[in-house]
Amino acid sequence: MQAGALFAAGHTQAEVARQLGVARQNVSRWHARWQAGGLQALRSAGPTGHTPRLSDAQLHSIDQALRQGARAHGFATDHWTLARVATVIEQLTGVAYHRGHVWKLLRHRLHYRLQRPARRAVERDEWAIARWVAEDWP
Repeated sequence: MQAGALFAAGHTQAEVARQLGVARQNVSRWHARWQAGGLQALRSAGPTGHTPRLSDAQLHSIDQALRQGARAHGFATDHWTLARVATVIEQLTGVAYHRGHVWKLLRHRLHYRLQRPARRAVERDEWAIARWVAEDWP
């Protein structure tokens, strides 16, 4: 839009490129659009790419389902994996996602972060460790 205002003020393409700090090729394309349709032709057409396959309401229902835990959806443990999340998404919405894309969905649209459980043995005995540190180790 700034380029269009500069073109209307009589500036050359080279001057516009220099003032805005952009490549001359871009200014040349903008100038052609401006000549064909004025400032209206320079307006943004909006975001490009495919529209999301899941609506905000569907994302909200997925978020609520994930917060219920994996056991609530028939899994043996409460540990979420990308494959399990993909299964729940397909069950709730009918939309199938690859595991790799499920991570992008969780990270960017639902704002989840990667959390890994602490690696501790199930058999770990904190009392025995404390006793050993107090009595045997010194």
